Amino acid sequence: MAGDDCVRKRQAGSTATSKTPENEETQRRPESERSFQNSSNGWVDMDHVVTRKMQLIAEAEQLKPAFMKEVDSHFTEFVNSLVAKSALLDSSSPASLFPASCAEKELHKAKNSRAPPEHGKIFTARRSLLDELFEVSHIRTIYHMFIALLIVFILSTLLVDFIDEGRLVLGFDLLVFVFGKFPVVFCTWLCMFSATVVVPYNLFVWWAQGYSSSSHRAVHSFFYGMLFTLFQIAGLGFGPTYVAVAYALPPASRFIVILEQVRLVMKAHSFIRENVPRVLSSVKDKSGTVHIPRISQYLYFLFAPTLIYRDNYPRNPTIRWGYVATKFAQVLGSLFYAYYIFVRLCIPQFRNSSQETFNLRGLVLCIFNSILPGVLILFLVFFAFLHCWLNAFAEMLRFADRMFYKDWWNSTSYANYYRTWNVVVHDWLYYYAYRDFLWFFGKKFRAAAMLSVFTVSAAVHEYVLSICFGFFYPVLFCLFSCFGVVFNFTLNDRRKGPFWNVIMWTSLFLGQGVIICLYSQEWYARQYCPTENPTFLDYLKPRSWSCHVKM
Repeated sequence: MAGDDCVRKRQAGSTATSKTPENEETQRRPESERSFQNSSNGWVDMDHVVTRKMQLIAEAEQLKPAFMKEVDSHFTEFVNSLVAKSALLDSSSPASLFPASCAEKELHKAKNSRAPPEHGKIFTARRSLLDELFEVSHIRTIYHMFIALLIVFILSTLLVDFIDEGRLVLGFDLLVFVFGKFPVVFCTWLCMFSATVVVPYNLFVWWAQGYSSSSHRAVHSFFYGMLFTLFQIAGLGFGPTYVAVAYALPPASRFIVILEQVRLVMKAHSFIRENVPRVLSSVKDKSGTVHIPRISQYLYFLFAPTLIYRDNYPRNPTIRWGYVATKFAQVLGSLFYAYYIFVRLCIPQFRNSSQETFNLRGLVLCIFNSILPGVLILFLVFFAFLHCWLNAFAEMLRFADRMFYKDWWNSTSYANYYRTWNVVVHDWLYYYAYRDFLWFFGKKFRAAAMLSVFTVSAAVHEYVLSICFGFFYPVLFCLFSCFGVVFNFTLNDRRKGPFWNVIMWTSLFLGQGVIICLYSQEWYARQYCPTENPTFLDYLKPRSWSCHVKM
């Protein structure tokens, strides 16, 4: 009997001890999981697996936007802080290593004197935004859609020519015309580039070598400054313009000459502007050594896709020649794209426009019909030049900073659009026009500095178009300096949200339609209504306003 009692006690004890934490956890599990674990004597319930999987996917999709937004926010803060720390380290002075009393004295002295401009642009290795976006299949599909549209334009042109002529017409007379007289263009560019290599560099070297030993430093600097200004105005300013007009270069050839003229003027100014303060600082500190950049550094800068001079830039280790070939092929494809846009959408519309009486209805229809070709030309200029052309040269020079533009298409204000559309030109205007203006006149004149930058930019744009088209018709100047300034102050950075992005795109579309419509009408009016022995006023007065009277 005693043995039976012992056996019963052991069984009761083993039953009690079998309630382990694992078993308790099993009891606490949801009924759905327990049924899944024990269903069908070990057979897996596939319906339950699919349902559970779909639930997990739905939960992950709900968490994904918040997670990506949080990661993007932290990453942006990290990059901004890293750049700020880098700029602080680069611009920090040895005075910060001395005791606080010395630093306070220097700070008090700096407050009583006019401070020089802040540290300039910081170059860092980074890819172009489109190169990163094209790795996403959804964005790459948009690129494929534009290629498909080009194929449609080509097929449309070939079919219409075949119906009209009874054969395939593969001539590109328009391209041959606009890029005509190329030997004159090449010789002009070679002279411009050679002069920019020789004159600004040697003027700077002669000034820097004689500045420290000169007894009349102001006169010495004024003399070389006047020589440099004379070269900028007469050599690079008047010479190429005279060649473009005197040799009657066609529009695209004129664009090459005039845009290279503007680029070299800006590069020469940047080289002098960045190096003169270093010489002045070394002479003031009596260091005994005057820093003069090597000619190879200056030559590299003239080819580099930037307008801000530095002795050294971040460089990539290798050159991807396949990437270079792809970018140049895309530039060539963009040229043919523009050709078919003009052939199919512009020339048929404006060829007979001068024969029609001017009226408000016709002008409104012309503007809205010009929006599509205008926007396509805008996209092509951005893609061909700011992305493909600059990236091709950056790759060949192993230039690592590829931020030639930012996400301007996401802009909700014109202030942000002007900063992100063309970062290369914006940096030059910001550091050498806007900040230098504030340095001379004080930070109270920010609005005046901004207006002056807008005026200079609008004037240069209008100068380029006037020389290239052969007539003065300040449509772009009015849009840029009038509406652009108003939109810059009204549609400012405080405007956020999708609504303001729609407003920005709507105004941009309308502006492109106005530009294409009015300039095309004026071009054909001057072809159909030429004047004998034109005076200077004939070049300034719009011909499209009165051409229909003479027809």
